[in-house]
Amino acid sequence: MHIMEGYLPPEWCAVWYILAIPVVIYGLISIKRAVAETDQAKPLLALAGAYMFILSSLKMPSVTGSCSHPCGNGLGAVLFGPAATSVLAVIVLLFQAILLAHGGLTTLGANIMSMGIIGPVCGWLVWKGLRKANVSGSVSMFFTAFVADLLTYVMTAVELSLAFPKPTFMSAFTTFFVIFAFTQVPLAIAEGILTTIIYDYIFKERPNILVKLHIISQEEVSKAQLKSGVN
Repeated sequence: MHIMEGYLPPEWCAVWYILAIPVVIYGLISIKRAVAETDQAKPLLALAGAYMFILSSLKMPSVTGSCSHPCGNGLGAVLFGPAATSVLAVIVLLFQAILLAHGGLTTLGANIMSMGIIGPVCGWLVWKGLRKANVSGSVSMFFTAFVADLLTYVMTAVELSLAFPKPTFMSAFTTFFVIFAFTQVPLAIAEGILTTIIYDYIFKERPNILVKLHIISQEEVSKAQLKSGVN
């Protein structure tokens, strides 16, 4: 998904920077608010960032000028919201661009838009929708991570197609996304499973943090503890 240094035309680099910056600024405000509510949010924030860094560093070749890899952005979107996840993405993408030659500085705005904004927003909407429909946290987390990963690549395909609409935008988008899909669909499934395991562990060991962050209700925790006691 990381679009490499110098691959996008300068005008498109500028467009994605302009669109991403306001979201990142709001993300900083939301992180400050979450940490103010509970100091226990800090280690969880670090966990979400580290998870994104590790998974998104596992790259494999894909579309020219880009690559395929898990994203790890669904977990942060659920724990702190998509805006805060954009801040984590900035940190992750900067480190990867500077230290791993993975992505780039000119394309940073575009990569933030796909992995740090669009993917997390879509995943967060799935989480909210499924939870409102009384779907369990585990199942909701799986689909959240799956959609956040997959929509990250849909957005990357859009970015590449806008920059190189040959012969048309739709034909370019179809080509880019079909190539991504061969590797990304199984990766998204695997990421959904792994993210669910991590969420379930947090829910089991430190449910109070999830309650303080307004991710789950105390009633849900009580029901789970009662069920565990019965078993």
